Amino acid sequence: MSSAFYIPAVNIMGEGALQDAAQQIQNLGFKQALIVTDPGMTKLGVTSDIQALLKEYDISSIVYDGVHPNPTVTNVNSGLEVLHNNKCDCVISLGGGSSHDCAKGIALVASNGGKISDYEGVDVSSKPQLPLISINTTAGTASEMTRFCIITDEVRHVKMAIVDTNVTPVLSVNDPKLMAGMPPSLTAATGMDALTHAIEAYVSTAATPITDACAIKAIEIIRDYLREAVHNGSNMEAREQMAYAQFMAGMAFNNASLGYVHAMAHQLGGFYDLPHGVCNAVLLPHVQRYNAQVAAPLLKDVAKALGVDVSGLDDKQGADAAIEAICQLSKDVNIPAGLKELGAKEEDFDILADNAMKDACGVTNPKQPTHEEVVAIFKEAM
Repeated sequence: MSSAFYIPAVNIMGEGALQDAAQQIQNLGFKQALIVTDPGMTKLGVTSDIQALLKEYDISSIVYDGVHPNPTVTNVNSGLEVLHNNKCDCVISLGGGSSHDCAKGIALVASNGGKISDYEGVDVSSKPQLPLISINTTAGTASEMTRFCIITDEVRHVKMAIVDTNVTPVLSVNDPKLMAGMPPSLTAATGMDALTHAIEAYVSTAATPITDACAIKAIEIIRDYLREAVHNGSNMEAREQMAYAQFMAGMAFNNASLGYVHAMAHQLGGFYDLPHGVCNAVLLPHVQRYNAQVAAPLLKDVAKALGVDVSGLDDKQGADAAIEAICQLSKDVNIPAGLKELGAKEEDFDILADNAMKDACGVTNPKQPTHEEVVAIFKEAM
């Protein structure tokens, strides 16, 4: 059976990557860019710094900085209006997953027409999006290099999963200097998001030897560097290693897809407007406990990658050890212990479970749960 491996054509990483990227953007021939970002980037002066750098390379830019932490249909429509009004020939996303996803939505509709909800699902679009360059400032979502785009429909209170090869950026940039200012809580949430990507890709039914290699190496780096990045954010080695880890986790899930951690986390984020990485971190051990019924040998590999001595353990014991190691890492980086702390309510679990079972990310989970089982996992995570 054949498989495809998707990744942006060019990916620039490490200290100094931003300067190299500006040269690449000029080489691509773009003249008028829409920069899609959030108010925080503008307030910190990062947006104006990027505009100044682009100007050095004769690239004009206009800014849309209204991106919400869970980007919405309204955000996409507003950014699209700015793009059309200024006749932009490319889009540059600046920030974390929210900015990248919003920019993907804008670029996709710009070239395909219609509205962003038309593209919910897998490979619905017919044309490549307007060229997108993604400059990353967090180490977790990997949205700067994936074909995944998550947009919140405010009317339905649902996060739409758009999985489409046409939303893959043409260029991704990961410069750890841009990540040095991340506060500990965001560093923890995005780092646990990356861990979730790697683990879900590794146990996915669509995994390949290539995605397995990326996933396991990502887990090992996260094991070694996430705690340090959270507790000592000025450590540039830890920042750079986490940038590589989240990128490799992205390579894994961009091609092996994800599972029910994401299918369920999307619903929590869309319904309660909660941070995605934290939702993933809280759900991760509970979904893997469910998956251990069929994926225990794979979870034993995860335990080993997380630093557990698995010699002498059978598959079930290895899976239990993986779940324990995940919980310990979450605790060490101060992730909330359960969904109750996030404001989730049991009376909402039926509708959350209904929506999770429609999420495209759940298709490659190693075991397909019933509605009742999804509700039970939500309850267990409280």
